[in-house]
Amino acid sequence: MKILMVCLGNICRSPLAHGVMEDLVKQKGFKWEIDSAGTGSWHIGCQPDRRSIAVAKANGIDITNQRARQFSSADFETFDLILVMDKQNYRDVIAQAKTPEQEEKVKLFIPDGFVPDPYYNDEEFPLVFDLVYTQCEKLLQELSK
Repeated sequence: MKILMVCLGNICRSPLAHGVMEDLVKQKGFKWEIDSAGTGSWHIGCQPDRRSIAVAKANGIDITNQRARQFSSADFETFDLILVMDKQNYRDVIAQAKTPEQEEKVKLFIPDGFVPDPYYNDEEFPLVFDLVYTQCEKLLQELSK
């Protein structure tokens, strides 16, 4: 299984989801590939936001080795599942799909919901981490059946 987490800049939400899912998958002994990307190009090559790094570290997860990258249409060929953090991310990713099969790979990370972007509010990072962690646990249960 190859899963790609996608948000806007690939420095807050998707790196947290990437790190959490990678950690949970490793604990289960699965050989899945987890990665993350952003729909925008602002932070290419940068580490995750310092606040994402801090909240992940406080929860025993190291995301310092991640580097931001931009989503590309080639990701449709590489990944089995592309999980986006909100409806705008969904529209941006779907716009690059060339086939119905590619479109089917794209899902909201939280069905019928979204992960709020904590970039402008320091206090939201722990809440976003908890939300992401809970959803990653649910996804892992569903996908490993």
